[in-house]
Amino acid sequence: MRVRVRRIVSGSAEGEALVTKQAINFLAMIDLENGVVKDKKHELFGKSIANKVLIFPNATGSSVGAYSIYALKINGVAPKAMLCNKADITTASGCAISNIPLADRPDTDISTFRSRSKVKICDNLIEVC
Repeated sequence: MRVRVRRIVSGSAEGEALVTKQAINFLAMIDLENGVVKDKKHELFGKSIANKVLIFPNATGSSVGAYSIYALKINGVAPKAMLCNKADITTASGCAISNIPLADRPDTDISTFRSRSKVKICDNLIEVC
């Protein structure tokens, strides 16, 4: 399956998809030391976002979320890439300062993606194997 997207932060990455239908607050929901989702109410609770292609609808929270994404990168537990329905300035700036590829506006509903599938993101195109 090939999906066209809008590139926000350029770059390419390949890895295992981690998909959620729930929004993510990078400051409040993610343990910045190990990349594990710590919010018990989130469907990804207990799962690590480290080295995954994180696919989620949108982010929530304050502008500190950008620094949280950067902390994940510095700690070696950041996602390889991110795809969301609509990128916000916090996620975009966090990915930009962390050199994490970010895309949004997929031409396919993100609910069609499955966790553990192999995903390759390259600028304006995503391939799902």
